[in-house]
Amino acid sequence: QVRLVESGGGLVQPGGSLRHSCAAAGEIFSINHMAWYRQAPGTERELVASITDSGTTNYGNFVKGRFTISRDNAKNTVNLQMNSLKPEDTALYYCNADDIYTRSGYWRDYWGQGTQVTVSS
Repeated sequence: QVRLVESGGGLVQPGGSLRHSCAAAGEIFSINHMAWYRQAPGTERELVASITDSGTTNYGNFVKGRFTISRDNAKNTVNLQMNSLKPEDTALYYCNADDIYTRSGYWRDYWGQGTQVTVSS
């Protein structure tokens, strides 16, 4: 099967930057779709950014050019560079992988453990 391991996150002042990384482990042949979601207390999980294996990206409306998603298909990793952070970006950030082909078969919708981002002065 597949396991997603996240790193990054933490506490940052408004206007600062953070970088998230997520590595997919397993006997993986390909992952079509990787993404970052976030969830703040009392809210629903929302899409931050997504990227396909061909490099097509999609961002949540609130990103407004502040974040950049990237991936390394050979390493099965996805990164999220977050700049100009605001207090409202405070949330638990989750890595997601979907449409995954592995040696043992086809898998859908795997999630990382979540990493906390807190933007505060």
